[in-house]
Amino acid sequence: MSDVINLVCPACGVTNRVPADRASEAKCGKCHSPLFSGHPTELTGENFTKNVSRNDIPVLVDFWAPWCGPCRQMAPAFAQAAAQMEPQVRFAKLNTEDHQMVGAHYNIRSIPTMVLFRGGQEIARQSGAMGAADIMRWVSSQL
Repeated sequence: MSDVINLVCPACGVTNRVPADRASEAKCGKCHSPLFSGHPTELTGENFTKNVSRNDIPVLVDFWAPWCGPCRQMAPAFAQAAAQMEPQVRFAKLNTEDHQMVGAHYNIRSIPTMVLFRGGQEIARQSGAMGAADIMRWVSSQL
């Protein structure tokens, strides 16, 4: 029998239990949206904690802001890395301009900053813009 993992739906926020070996094609039991789209999930102050603590897979969060040139430069690379690494890692983005309290809580001092979470706990952090290959290499080295 296959291992079962919990995955938070990026569309409606419901936690789904799915077989680990079928995670890439799984759909939400409530809203029927795919649990993985190959694109980063947009996080807010309201859904941040649920997403980093209830996913049984690691969650990589890009803390960014729309006025930040390096953040905008890294966005396509982050999306490309998401398409390559999901469903082993959930990729997510948090706009620190709109959700300043979350950024302050995690002591984000410069952007872009990527923070890797597992089980709700920070396990690694990297500041500065990176290309897709570098993001994937850095994440893989932390797992």
